[in-house]
Amino acid sequence: MKNIIYPILAMSIMSCSVTKQMKVQVYETSANGNSLKKMETFSEKESNIIISLNPEETFQTITGFGGAFTESSAYLLNKLSAKNRKKILEVYFSEKGANYSLTRTHINSCDFSLKQYAYAMVDGDKNLENFSIDEDKKNHLIPTILEAKSISKDGFNIIASPWTSPPWMKDNKKWVGGKLLPEYYDTWALYFSKYIKAYKKEGINIWGVTVENEPHGNGNNWESMLFTPQEMTRFVQNNLGPKLEKDGWKDIKILGYDQNRAGIKEWVDEMYKDEKSSKYYAGTAIHWYESTYEVFPEDLQYAHKKAPNKYLIQTEACVDSEIPHWNDDSWYWKKEATDWGWDWASEKDKYLHPKYAPVNRYANDIIGCLNNWVDGWVDWNMVLDRQGGPNWFKNWCVAPVIVDVEKDEVYFTPLYYTMAHFSKFMRPGAVKIGCTINHKDIISTAVKNPDGSIAVAIFNPTDEAVGIEINLNNIKKSISINAKALQTVVINL
Repeated sequence: MKNIIYPILAMSIMSCSVTKQMKVQVYETSANGNSLKKMETFSEKESNIIISLNPEETFQTITGFGGAFTESSAYLLNKLSAKNRKKILEVYFSEKGANYSLTRTHINSCDFSLKQYAYAMVDGDKNLENFSIDEDKKNHLIPTILEAKSISKDGFNIIASPWTSPPWMKDNKKWVGGKLLPEYYDTWALYFSKYIKAYKKEGINIWGVTVENEPHGNGNNWESMLFTPQEMTRFVQNNLGPKLEKDGWKDIKILGYDQNRAGIKEWVDEMYKDEKSSKYYAGTAIHWYESTYEVFPEDLQYAHKKAPNKYLIQTEACVDSEIPHWNDDSWYWKKEATDWGWDWASEKDKYLHPKYAPVNRYANDIIGCLNNWVDGWVDWNMVLDRQGGPNWFKNWCVAPVIVDVEKDEVYFTPLYYTMAHFSKFMRPGAVKIGCTINHKDIISTAVKNPDGSIAVAIFNPTDEAVGIEINLNNIKKSISINAKALQTVVINL
């Protein structure tokens, strides 16, 4: 009997290992009309494209995904009916929606404000006795954040960024350009502390700050203040860091740089030069405007290696220098958009700014960033109007949600669904895991969430639907992805 039982038992064990199933849920946004649609059936295409997952190979921990609270967005939301305002905030912040976990807002005004303003406008007020955030209450910025907070079950973190100090603190006494005068370094550090305290009093906790939005400037167009890497690091080391620590805000994350990736090396070299220079920096903030297609992986890898235990967060991205296309999903999938560099980039950099498809740019960049140590990715304005504003400088851009306040209408562009593919399924605390794909055009990335599920993002920019085999610990699952499509595959074993 022993000789009969053991072979049968062995066969049974082999049978179980062979038949073990990978349970997946697949969601797709595509040029053919899918908008975060749950896919129940797949075309029977040969799966010669293989995605191999390795949960044992781990990289960065995910901080989150989301967008920015700006005065422009808050103003528009307040102009809509209460029903549509709530609808938009719910699709961004509820569990049923994109469930944004990481956001940004501006300290003082920015280009996406209706006017230029600061919280302390009395010249020479070094002790900031006249400091007040009342403007952010009147312009609906604070009420909008509070309403979003009431909707979000898990909550979300906020990064606050100044575009400029009040003009009286600067050498040129203007909103645009110029440098912070050394005699106001302590005052400007106090400004951050007062801002954090004032927002906390309103029921809003600030998670982190960037020292300065785009310290190289923006071509002297809208609010800006210039820093060199050395100047910013001295300010953080000697003024901002010690002040926040002294005032009880040592847990506030200070992020340096906050501009385009191609310039990151000289900044991290200075920021993380030694223990003193890096002490108060929690990480580095970056933008994507250097190119419409290039992720700059070498620069991202360099920044990570320079400070492997620090944050590396994409804090701003948008389809810039474009007026949004209204109720035209197809435009967002076509290579027709142009950015500032299409017209204004130097001849040597023109090649970095060809026409592009907005969805492709977002999907390629987020996946590329995740595959190169970036732990957070924040979009720019959450809501804009049909002109791409309001914006006091008329610096028009596109947002994932476009509204017509006169008609009380809302358009959720494909960019909203693109963002949701990541924010909804890749949660804070997730860990980037090993993920390879044997295809040069189709790209992928994967994370393991705190609940144990694995989320795999797959982007197919080609004109052909293809079959894909997902391989996890020799357990395989065959699916297909449509042409010009973004998928998130959620795996539960």
